[in-house]
Amino acid sequence: MKLYNTLTQKKEEFKPLKENQVKMYVCGPTVYDHAHLGHARSAITFDVLYRFLEFLGYKVTYVRNYTDIDDKIIKKAKEEGISYKEVAEKYIKSYEEDMKALNVKKPTYTPKVTDHIKDIIDFVKALIEKGYAYEVDGDVYFRVSKFKDYGKLSKRSLEDMLKGARVEINEKKENPLDFALWKKDKGFFPSPWGEGRPGWHIECSTLVRKYLGDTIDIHGGGLDLIFPHHENEIAQSEALTGKPFVLYWVHNGFVMVNKEKMSKSLKNFWTIKDALKEYEGNVLRYFLISVHYRTPIDFSKENLNQAKQAFKKIKNVYLDKAFEFLPLTKKEIKNNFEYIDYKKEFIEALKDDLNTPKALSVIFKVVDKLNEIISFGISKRKRNEYLTNIYEKYKKDLKLFLEILGFNLKELEKLPSHIEKEIRNFANLLGLEDKEDISMVLEEILNYRNRLRKEKKFEEADKIREKLENLGFVIKDFPGKTLYYFKG
Repeated sequence: MKLYNTLTQKKEEFKPLKENQVKMYVCGPTVYDHAHLGHARSAITFDVLYRFLEFLGYKVTYVRNYTDIDDKIIKKAKEEGISYKEVAEKYIKSYEEDMKALNVKKPTYTPKVTDHIKDIIDFVKALIEKGYAYEVDGDVYFRVSKFKDYGKLSKRSLEDMLKGARVEINEKKENPLDFALWKKDKGFFPSPWGEGRPGWHIECSTLVRKYLGDTIDIHGGGLDLIFPHHENEIAQSEALTGKPFVLYWVHNGFVMVNKEKMSKSLKNFWTIKDALKEYEGNVLRYFLISVHYRTPIDFSKENLNQAKQAFKKIKNVYLDKAFEFLPLTKKEIKNNFEYIDYKKEFIEALKDDLNTPKALSVIFKVVDKLNEIISFGISKRKRNEYLTNIYEKYKKDLKLFLEILGFNLKELEKLPSHIEKEIRNFANLLGLEDKEDISMVLEEILNYRNRLRKEKKFEEADKIREKLENLGFVIKDFPGKTLYYFKG
């Protein structure tokens, strides 16, 4: 497998520190508001990487943190008249609801910063003792000039950074580039330097070391985190340990709106919750992986609708049951069908720096093959063992590919809530029993229709068929069997 390493700016063969084991850390959200599609892209990118590494046989220890103390959280607490802890808990819950809706697997650990204040203080104390940090009036800063490799991730020189640095009035720092490890702030956490709270960058360095050790395999996040956040993480961690901090730095591109990055500061964002009101989680996942993770993706309703239509083709063939219920015959059906194993092509696509667009193109090859088999079988109104075997292999492949990319198969099979409501209302109108399982309600409706047909009440039976087809169902009548399936 190859991954693009931001540190070396090239694709590299992935070789973890320990054979068959991967240590991965991804910067999680600062929980002061509902997450938007930019957050979703990062979460889904690394969810796919997590799933694929596990598929390849690696034991993955995956950590994604929650920044639950921050200027924005404190500001939100004042606005809402509640404590910063209540703000954090509210939006952690919101984020986890979003992740569940997008079928994002839970990482191995999801630590909160405020649960690790002692670890952070110990880390800062050690940096002071080694001469890499200094305290001024309750604030602690990292001494950038002492770390000789500063700028190696973002490819910036200290001279260039100094040219663009803004020196504040009454500057307490030795150097404008020095960054805060600990901030003086009354009413928060006691420390050797007085009450205060941690700086942003020190959180992740501490949590990486706590849960994964001094050197890890993969560190991920959005492109906007390369500088200063990840640059500062490297400086802190390598200054303390003297060891390489991360082997592979992996960064995902932005979600763009009118050529600008989707962000809360620009107020051009669409929350995951709002997006889920119009599009199912699988469609949002499809949209976000339809472009390579390192490439910016343009957000618009038009692009989302295109993703919805593309995913519908996958969903339709996944749900299609017509072929399965065709009569099986021993007589050979003359055709040119031959099973093509696309697994290698699919896996190679993901091994090439997680090329999800190419992996999706392989899925559509399988979808096309299934549609050919289904159409052929229906046209002949029968199938044989040879064709059935090919069909089942492709169906199995499709399921595997969708699982690796993290699509929610249960959601795929589930009827939309408004359709389910319509079905129940229709059953009540027909005077049928409303059962808990919607599939049983549908069976009752079809059984009722078949009774009408036996009684030669064809007009009434056709109205039922028409109603179901208008709701997105396909009704197939076979000898002794009526098949239905939802195509939307």
